[in-house]
Amino acid sequence: MPTARNPKTLTLTLEALRFEGTVVLHCQGRVISRRDAGALASLLTEVLPTSKRMIVNLAGVLSFDSNALGELVLTHMWAEAAGYALKFASPSHSVRSLFESTNLVSVFDIYSSVPEALSAMHQEAVLSA
Repeated sequence: MPTARNPKTLTLTLEALRFEGTVVLHCQGRVISRRDAGALASLLTEVLPTSKRMIVNLAGVLSFDSNALGELVLTHMWAEAAGYALKFASPSHSVRSLFESTNLVSVFDIYSSVPEALSAMHQEAVLSA
């Protein structure tokens, strides 16, 4: 018997929290429309200049479409050029597979967990000081 999908899992929600001088953006749902992709990119470009360091927690993301992937690539390139640190953490199996099949694993800094990404972020800050 098919199960009903929870409509909340279909809607993208974003929550940014500051942790040890780094913003951790928790994403939940699907990024499958131009509007969702734009909302994600807009939040990244709004917050990064003030924080300089951000981790995008993808644990709750069920899927990305090509619009979202394009926005992530452009935002990552912008952040890198501006000297901001942008890392991705906890991608689901399907999101990680998508990153691997599009070779974005060689472009993005992807970590298996938020604590691992935070540790890498802290290590980079120590080395650059």
